Amino acid sequence: MNFAIEPILSLVMGILILMIPRFLNYFVAIYLIAMGVLGLMHMPLKLGHF
Repeated sequence: MNFAIEPILSLVMGILILMIPRFLNYFVAIYLIAMGVLGLMHMPLKLGHF
């Protein structure tokens, strides 16, 4: 099964932000840290069918 993780992560983050808006800073920070770690490990996320 081959799927992009970024759209799923974006949906989950968006739903959580709508449910708990005061945690927006934490969600953004976790997202940015995850993207940075994956980028440093040379594991880019699939952004579509390119």
